[in-house]
Amino acid sequence: MSDTSTQACRPFARGLPLAAPLRLGRPSDTWFKPALSVVVASAVPHLALLATGRLDLVMYTMAGSLCALYGHALPYARRARTVAGVVLSMSAGLATALVTASLTHSTAVLVAVGALLAAAQKVLCDATRIGPPGHVILTFVSSAALFAPQRLGQVPAHLALTLAAGAVAWLVCVGPALIRREGPERRAVARALEAAADCAADPGPRTRNGAAAAVHAAWQCLLVSGRPTLVRRSLERLVAHAEEALASPTPDPDRLRARAALVRARGPVPEPPPAPGTADALYGIDAERAALRASGGRRAARRTLLRSLGPGSHLLPVAARTLIGCALAGYLCAALGVGRPYWAIVTAASLYQANVTLTWNRALQRTLGNLLGVLVFAAVLPLSRTGPLALVLCCLFFSFAAEALITRNYWLGSVAVTPMALLVLEFGGTHPAGELIGDRVLDTVLGALAGFLAATLVTNRRAAGRVERALEATARARTEAETAYAAPCAELDRARRALTASLVELREAGDTAAGEWWQRALPEQELLAAEQAGHRTLAATAQRLGPAARAPE
Repeated sequence: MSDTSTQACRPFARGLPLAAPLRLGRPSDTWFKPALSVVVASAVPHLALLATGRLDLVMYTMAGSLCALYGHALPYARRARTVAGVVLSMSAGLATALVTASLTHSTAVLVAVGALLAAAQKVLCDATRIGPPGHVILTFVSSAALFAPQRLGQVPAHLALTLAAGAVAWLVCVGPALIRREGPERRAVARALEAAADCAADPGPRTRNGAAAAVHAAWQCLLVSGRPTLVRRSLERLVAHAEEALASPTPDPDRLRARAALVRARGPVPEPPPAPGTADALYGIDAERAALRASGGRRAARRTLLRSLGPGSHLLPVAARTLIGCALAGYLCAALGVGRPYWAIVTAASLYQANVTLTWNRALQRTLGNLLGVLVFAAVLPLSRTGPLALVLCCLFFSFAAEALITRNYWLGSVAVTPMALLVLEFGGTHPAGELIGDRVLDTVLGALAGFLAATLVTNRRAAGRVERALEATARARTEAETAYAAPCAELDRARRALTASLVELREAGDTAAGEWWQRALPEQELLAAEQAGHRTLAATAQRLGPAARAPE
């Protein structure tokens, strides 16, 4: 591998776009799932508090209800554990914030604790790849609780409310398993088939990498989905067919899309013929699933998680950006006399993405969405003050609207998130509209400026190192796949899946590093050559699992 350490630094990896980050995209194919889940999970405790006349406690139940936003792409077996972990993490962050708020009223201490919590939540969510909405919801709750009046004796009861609402959110997230047990797996396999069809219709690096990522995600989904069923067996064969299409010289995109449509539908999963080389072990997926469940597999997963949090982790520069940016935003707003500096902390925390370019995009989206959102808040505030029920319904409406819109673009979702966050304050008593709007606008602008400033000043030289490690891992995985070419089908397919995973990591590492500033020049030619060689090996091994696999060896 070429030595990139002697190459000159590049001050800017890319320019900073203005229009592209604001363009609307297609909505997610599952946007309605988190939208409906959070409405149901919020409605139960909201209406219970309304009936008892204690809407002033909504902040604590909302902390648990917002956990219903997580885990919707995961199989139900994994989702149950993930959402439970989110509820516990939310409660831990909230407990830290409430105890701190009850012990001190020093703004300096509260901002420091808020910044530390935001950084820890960012690293934890990135390390576990929890997915949207990531750390932002956790930071929103803990930062708001830091600046809420609190007595130490109230903390246990408030945490109990959060855990109770979290239990409702857990039931809402896991409950659909009773109706459609393999729903998440079906969606993951449908995406793999559609991505393979896109690659077949328009071959190229972009579609090829996208198809490899979708196939890898489908296999990972099936691996953690639980015990095999007839439906999951059929889904495994369909993913194998998607892989085979990527290597076929004459793939049929229409057939792939037709199968994807049937998989998404509520009818039976299509029964394809056994994919070449599946044998009885179905590409060894049972052995891999058993290895993941074994104590050795769990220990390996824990070691991987700890390494991602260790001193050499590529996540630490982003954590440092979060810590410094949130602290800077909070102290700046406090110095200017803003009464709710936690809004600035949350704004800064929400910006941090994988690199500086993506952070800039999020800064634009967050600023525009919040500024438009305060206008929406001003319009609906008179309606929300007509009665407690109207206030509850307005909050539920904006909860749904935020999830319905945010997958089209983050700024569009922020237009709904902002009035919802402002309306939550109304549960504790009315506030002057002008004060709320003015504080939110100022906090948004200052938080975005401070957050992006921290992102530009805290360098991430580890991004290039991550690329080098990914190149080495891809080379090893390709060698192992080529060595396993003459091995039994199950062993060869495990090597293929490892190579696919390494190619996905390589592309992610390359994209992340390409958007960073102040770092070594990337070995772009080596990246391209490694990806091409890896995909050639995948194609060759797919052909080995094809007609040759049917013949006696």
